[in-house]
Amino acid sequence: MKRLAWILLAAVAAMAAGQKLTTEQELDILLRELGASGCKFQRNGSWYQADKAVEHLQKKRNYLVKKGRIKTAEDFIELGASQSSMSGKAYRVACPDVPEVDSKVWLQNRLENIRSRAYKH
Repeated sequence: MKRLAWILLAAVAAMAAGQKLTTEQELDILLRELGASGCKFQRNGSWYQADKAVEHLQKKRNYLVKKGRIKTAEDFIELGASQSSMSGKAYRVACPDVPEVDSKVWLQNRLENIRSRAYKH
């Protein structure tokens, strides 16, 4: 948990200085925002609270990093956060008062938002 706090602090400092975020920083922010979203996450037909989704996606992220498969945040979204590697079914996100969407769409939109906040200086 302390490691994540330091990474997020570094990301905020980079954003304030107008520096480009690293892929690791973008993914940390993306997963943190999912966890704090109040949305539910569907995988393989079952709905999970956002914190459980983050735990699952973090495991997939760790695996993909270990295999050297993540170069960009988009790589992670495509390879680890869009569909079940077991069933091939798309993950879904349902947030209060908005239509349910595929996780790929939700995560890509959130990533664009993170980048626009980081680079609007």
